[in-house]
Amino acid sequence: MPLKIHPINYGNITMDSSGLVLFRNPGVLTTIPTLGFLITGGEEPLLVDTGSRNSEQYAAFGMIHERTKQMTIEHHLAQHGLNMKDIRHVIHTHVHIDHSGQDYLFPMSTTVMMSRRELEFAASGLMGPGMYTAIETKHLIDRLHTRGALRLFDVDGTFEEEIIPGVAVRLSGGHTPGSISILVETDEGLANIAGDIAYHLGDQLITPILDQAAHEPTITGNHAMSTLQEKKAIKRALSGTRFLFISHDSPALISGGKVVGRFDGAIDNPKADATTAANYDLLARPQLADEIEAA
Repeated sequence: MPLKIHPINYGNITMDSSGLVLFRNPGVLTTIPTLGFLITGGEEPLLVDTGSRNSEQYAAFGMIHERTKQMTIEHHLAQHGLNMKDIRHVIHTHVHIDHSGQDYLFPMSTTVMMSRRELEFAASGLMGPGMYTAIETKHLIDRLHTRGALRLFDVDGTFEEEIIPGVAVRLSGGHTPGSISILVETDEGLANIAGDIAYHLGDQLITPILDQAAHEPTITGNHAMSTLQEKKAIKRALSGTRFLFISHDSPALISGGKVVGRFDGAIDNPKADATTAANYDLLARPQLADEIEAA
């Protein structure tokens, strides 16, 4: 059975637009989904990220968080015939508030996975309590001191670590020093679940709002790395990738290091196949047909 990736929405966040894409519409509120990803078709199902603990955590930072009953982990798993006990491994792209907040719902017998550098960075306090909350960081430390409850990757850009056959992780950086990409081998090429290396594909990669050079992405408004490091992380995520999944936008089809298609209907749709190129709506571009053919 081929490996498949299912984007699932854990909740919507409303925040200032410039906090997502640098200098974009400051003072204008925008609403984004917070996505996790269920990987099926392998020797076991894998869950990437767990969303936010609750909506109250966001109020102190002037953000609005919404989660309906259809946005719970239990509901999403049920749509695929699974329950919480079927998830033996949870993988984190990184552990910001909106990515690791529901780890506590899983028993210590479920192994949570992340990069060692990310845990170090979370505990350092450098990004403050808005990104790495005390309650989530303490939970991860409890897992660290419980046998088998936490797995730490030491990927440094020179090698990858395998989780199950066809699924591996590599260091991506860019957003945080310990951010990782989850690489999934599909029938039509490599899929990259890249976390928050970008927030909005249209304004950052397809038609960058700040940059004029060809293939030059606009960076986010929320990152712990330098501008150059974030740009390199975005470009690396596009390199050798056929399908790109980020945590706050719909999946993208990639060819020649560029976004050439989108699949807006993939989120929260158990029947959608986001690892089949034919399901993507192609962008209107010159020579696009040649690019697709060449890929």
